[in-house]
Amino acid sequence: MNLWCDTETWCTLPIQHGTWRYAEDAEVILFAWALDDSPVHVWDPTECPTMPAVLRDHIENPDVLVWFQNGDKFDWPVLKHAMPWMHDAVPVERRRDTMVQAYCHGLPGSLEKMCEALGVAEDKKKLKIGKGLITLFCKPDPHGARRDRTTHPEQWEQFKEYASMDIEAMRACHHRMPMWNYKGKQLDLWKLDQKINARGMQMDLVLAHASITAVEREQRKLKAKAQELTDGAVESTTQRDALLAYILEAHGVKLPDMQADTIERRLKDPELSESVKELLKVRLEATTSSTAKYRTVVKATSKDGRLRGCMQFRGAGRTGRVAHRLFQPGNLPRPSMKPREIAWAIELIKLQCAHLVYDNVMKVASNAIRGLIIPGPGRKLVVSDLSNIEGRGGAWLAGEDWKLQAFRDFDEGTGPDLYILAYASAFNVPPESVDKKTIEGFAQRQIGKVMELMLQYGGGVGAYITGAATYGIDLDQMTEQVWPILPAWAVKEATSYLEYLYKPAEQIHFKKTEKILRDLRDLQITIEEAELLQQQADALRDKRMLAARLGLPEKTFLACDAIKRMWRVRHPKIVSYWSELEDFVKAAINNPGETFTARRVKIRRDGAWLRIGLPSGRALCYPHPQIEEDGTITYAGVSQYTRKWERISTYGGKLFENITQAVACDQLLEAGLLVDEASFEIILSVHDEYVTEVGEGDIEQGRNAEYLSELLCSDLGWNEGLPLAAAGAVMERYGKE
Repeated sequence: MNLWCDTETWCTLPIQHGTWRYAEDAEVILFAWALDDSPVHVWDPTECPTMPAVLRDHIENPDVLVWFQNGDKFDWPVLKHAMPWMHDAVPVERRRDTMVQAYCHGLPGSLEKMCEALGVAEDKKKLKIGKGLITLFCKPDPHGARRDRTTHPEQWEQFKEYASMDIEAMRACHHRMPMWNYKGKQLDLWKLDQKINARGMQMDLVLAHASITAVEREQRKLKAKAQELTDGAVESTTQRDALLAYILEAHGVKLPDMQADTIERRLKDPELSESVKELLKVRLEATTSSTAKYRTVVKATSKDGRLRGCMQFRGAGRTGRVAHRLFQPGNLPRPSMKPREIAWAIELIKLQCAHLVYDNVMKVASNAIRGLIIPGPGRKLVVSDLSNIEGRGGAWLAGEDWKLQAFRDFDEGTGPDLYILAYASAFNVPPESVDKKTIEGFAQRQIGKVMELMLQYGGGVGAYITGAATYGIDLDQMTEQVWPILPAWAVKEATSYLEYLYKPAEQIHFKKTEKILRDLRDLQITIEEAELLQQQADALRDKRMLAARLGLPEKTFLACDAIKRMWRVRHPKIVSYWSELEDFVKAAINNPGETFTARRVKIRRDGAWLRIGLPSGRALCYPHPQIEEDGTITYAGVSQYTRKWERISTYGGKLFENITQAVACDQLLEAGLLVDEASFEIILSVHDEYVTEVGEGDIEQGRNAEYLSELLCSDLGWNEGLPLAAAGAVMERYGKE
């Protein structure tokens, strides 16, 4: 039997501060429920504090599953404080969640978007009224007063009616969703996720408050600097439009936007005046968004000093990886300072004297963010990270045997690391000659690293540009270094490809030139007008040709594209897998009910669902798949750009990326069950890493980073032949070693 439940709550705290902190002071004011498909009932605790006996019987019945929508992130934390007896009466084994069920099958998590995706009708007018009622009864008014059934009796009855709507909606959605990924082992993984979220992370609130003070001091300083540099024309560099207008008017420089990458690129422009560069540097420093995380931590941390609810099980819809909320620990800035310097800088921040040592306090504060996570009293952090799990998983899935052996050789200490090997094999040089150190702005190993991380999923020059920016490679400098040793065949193919990209620009230019000449022959324009139009046509062609090579100089584009081709020649099994996956997905869409095996995965369409069965037994789900007239594969999903439920296109390389990341996810999460059994208290997972808390005495008894790494690389029954490695450390506060 299924008991469908939903709570409406009152609290003086904004829910935006985080539901776990909110829950500590929240009060349940309505409790809607229904058993199976029976009518919905609404219990009003403000009128009758005693729960109805029939509801209590259902809650205490061991054969009843208790469902909430987003219960593990909201309702259960609230009930833990507001109705502890109910929280304790329903063990985690009996809890279920329609939001998690949706995420497990590639659907949006919010109830409103879930209904839209599943075609569950909602009364939009009632929904709009209901949101207004939540504002009326669940939050204080602008003067801090509380509204309830005694102050607004008519609206309160409407509120009770509205409360029943969510029950009906979540129940209808549940019946339309599959359960493939929300049973058996997957439920065990979800239970562990709830355990981790409830445990939370100890936060260094002294550092958080000190950082807020330091950042505010620095922002005042930067504001004054902006006013000085602009003679008061711009009050603060955070005023984007005013700053863009000033730079154009005062310096004649037109910038398309104030994005960080745009500013960083222009700062390298030798023709840009030093005064504009200084102003842009102030802008870049003042808008370091990562420092806002300190305020989030202060607001969301529970009264016991631990931050909870930062992980959303299967929240990364397509792959099933964990998504992060609130503090966003999966989106922490990449450190630009060494670990020892960061540790020293943290102490300076806490002493309120970082500004006496560092010119860029915002940079220091950004580097210190990871250090907010600390162990509880008498404990330490034990951290371990799976090594290049996507590279290993991709080779394993595709059957790239030479690469699998290369990973094994490296793990045994008899071969080079794969980033060195990638460079060496591409450029046909001995691995021992590859330099790890920076040479004139780049390192050969870094080139290999970008090749490995960015080219596995069918990416080209655009992907390489992204990776180069991430790892600090100056592409123009790199081009000059590698150009003499690029294979002639790779440069030739890259040149042919660029000429192919140029064709649309040349065609447009030819058509415009023909029109100019025709108009001139017809004496419709003068020679001067024709020359002006010809210049405009030439400029348009040049602009389109620049766009074709992604804004890069021609030689740099050719170098990047040649490197892409060199990597692909070295990985024939992976490259062939891209098209194989695409072909089998199309075959499955066209042949419902038939299963197609593509190496280590199985592909099948059942009704409105395309499933890709993973080696672990889990399936990636693509709702409403179809093949468009041009042959493109599309499915229904949440766009990462618009955040709306709409049709999304995919292709072989993207499918391979989804599958590879899903395998990496399965290795980490399933190993997490073994980590938990071994009494490592997991407090966080970030990408392919676990952060755990362990008693200091337990570390001495062998519960250390080496043991944690061993557990992460466990044989899970389905991963035979997958070469795994992990490395970790014991830490006083979280960071990157």
